[in-house]
Amino acid sequence: MKIESFRTLNAVLRGGSFAAAAADMNLSPSAVSLQMKQMEQYFGQPLFDRSALQARPNALAAEVDAVLCEALSKLDALRRRNSPAVAGMVRLGTIEPLQVTLLPPLLRWVREHHPLLDVRLVRGRVTDLVEKLKTGEIDAAIIVQPESGGSRRLSWTPLFREPLVAIAPPDATGETLAELLHRYEWIRFDKSTVGGRLAARYVARHAPHARCRIDLQSLAALTALVSEGLGVSVLPDPGQHVYAVHPVRVLLLGRHGPARQVSFVCRQPDQENRLVLALLSGARAAHARRQA
Repeated sequence: MKIESFRTLNAVLRGGSFAAAAADMNLSPSAVSLQMKQMEQYFGQPLFDRSALQARPNALAAEVDAVLCEALSKLDALRRRNSPAVAGMVRLGTIEPLQVTLLPPLLRWVREHHPLLDVRLVRGRVTDLVEKLKTGEIDAAIIVQPESGGSRRLSWTPLFREPLVAIAPPDATGETLAELLHRYEWIRFDKSTVGGRLAARYVARHAPHARCRIDLQSLAALTALVSEGLGVSVLPDPGQHVYAVHPVRVLLLGRHGPARQVSFVCRQPDQENRLVLALLSGARAAHARRQA
């Protein structure tokens, strides 16, 4: 039984469905289903209750996942303990919003744990960074994963889902996005981005009457315009550091609101590259620190 199948099982448990695991692992739902059936054959008993419309993991599935997660964690620790120092130069691409949120704690973690690792930074848009990865101009990137899952020539590791929020002028009245967009113009997050397309679909569904004349990609610029009373926007949460400079009223869009997937991506052959893995560990540690 391949280790990848156990990772897929973990993705099913985290996501709650085969479809969610497929998006997480950059697989087709049928491939996830096949891996789960192979695991059931391996253990000789079912891992899922298929009596309902959607297969639900049973107690054995959770037990198998717990055992493997612990074993893989110990193997990773053993590998790090007995490995020589991680040293060399690695090129990391990031999108602009992450440069003030995730990147500082990531670089601090790298300095503390791998002082001989030289991280060279490249800023760019998602499409540009994906092309740079394919051509070998960078070694890894932390970007928003395309809705279709991303190129299969690359290895995608989900880091976190980033919810979109609605922001309005500080003194704006109105309880819903539709009410706010009756009074204010819609300042649109660039539709050429994944987040922009998610936001546009959400606004079209909840406030089809919205009017838009301004279209920007910078989250800080969008927040600044909203803070000045020029309109309302739906965008990935810019963060408290931006709100401190440009105060706005923030409306959460709820559990069914749109969210974009931020992932760590590298070329398939580099999945076991120790320099790239050090960056992945740093990205995970940085996100955990932000959450804490």
